[in-house]
Amino acid sequence: MLSIGFIRDNANEVISRLKVKNFDAETIVNEIISLDVERRNNQQLLDDTLAELNKLSKEIGGLFKSGKTDEANEAKRKTTELKEKSKELNKSYSEIEKQLFSKIVELPNIPHSSVPKGNSEDDNEIVKSNAEIPELGGKALPHWELAKKYDIIDFELGNKLTGAGFPVYKGKGAKLQRALINFFLDEAEKAGYNEVQPPILVNEDSGFGTGQLPDKEGQMYFVGLDNLYLVPTAEVPVTNIYRDVILNANDFPVKNTAYTPCFRREAGSYGKDVRGLNRLHQFDKVEIVNIAHPNHSYEILDQMVSYVESLVSKLGLPYRILRLCGGDLSFTSALTYDFEVFSAAQEKWLEVSSVSNFESYQANRLKLRFKEEGEKKTKLAHTLNGSALALPRILAALLENNQTNEGIKIPEVLQKYTGFAIID
Repeated sequence: MLSIGFIRDNANEVISRLKVKNFDAETIVNEIISLDVERRNNQQLLDDTLAELNKLSKEIGGLFKSGKTDEANEAKRKTTELKEKSKELNKSYSEIEKQLFSKIVELPNIPHSSVPKGNSEDDNEIVKSNAEIPELGGKALPHWELAKKYDIIDFELGNKLTGAGFPVYKGKGAKLQRALINFFLDEAEKAGYNEVQPPILVNEDSGFGTGQLPDKEGQMYFVGLDNLYLVPTAEVPVTNIYRDVILNANDFPVKNTAYTPCFRREAGSYGKDVRGLNRLHQFDKVEIVNIAHPNHSYEILDQMVSYVESLVSKLGLPYRILRLCGGDLSFTSALTYDFEVFSAAQEKWLEVSSVSNFESYQANRLKLRFKEEGEKKTKLAHTLNGSALALPRILAALLENNQTNEGIKIPEVLQKYTGFAIID
């Protein structure tokens, strides 16, 4: 979330920049500033009251000793009034704080200056394209038909066991899935990321820390009896490792990677690109998470984009990189690059990764701070993450783009993981 100091000192800038996200912030910002003034006035009254109470309390004993009983009793009476007043002011301060907090969390992160204006994904800016589309001829099959033909993914069985959006991977399909996970983790390790294996259930504080709550509550699977949420991405538990942590500046960058299954309800998406692996409720993903110094976070973002690009290149997939417009940017992100690969049989682009800089927005929620060497005052760190990569649509594109009359060829970089070079 945005800090109250930043909002107070840059109110017009906040309102103006959030218009790029198509968010009208004027009313909320004015309410925040008004509540902040009320809170600070309340704090001043409380400080003055406590100072007067402290002064009188020290005088009472001396008045009794000097025989000034009436003055001492009057002072005692006044201290009783001041104690009641301080209680009321404390209560009022807490109520104002709650109102102020509830308003601040309604504000999205402000977009980076490079974010283009726009209303939807149609307005995203293509910053790079490496789209050598494979020629498959007129008999190319979409991946759901290939999955059935070679008995590698069973969508109907998944529907029987759980419901739509929960496929069962079988035989060489399961091995290819595992191969991709291991390949992505090994590549991340080579790039300097430390592998962690986090829980796939998180508490409400973790969901709030990275901004999934309350913004995406309807998209998350909730375990009501235990008040826990299934992770929509490894970003949530991995970033929350650093909740309430104070780092040293020389610790940066902090680089972690994790594989988890991910769970998303995808509410409101029914009927939209739901065939096969295009949109699932449970899917596998390898995530990379960076904690960075604010002065270097955009340099780190560029490095992460280059790293994800290397993965799709090694898999031999046609791809393009898009800078998301304001209307397509997430609630918490300051700048996001999406990666799409071309699915040849479907003849469409499929999103496979988002790489984002959240600047200090998540860190403020997480209370994730750092100290410069030799300084006592703490500052908010910057957080970044990216999919490296999400498997379902990568797998869909691999199956479709590599189909031949003999079978589906496996990219060379995966063959040491699969143990086979073709699915036939």
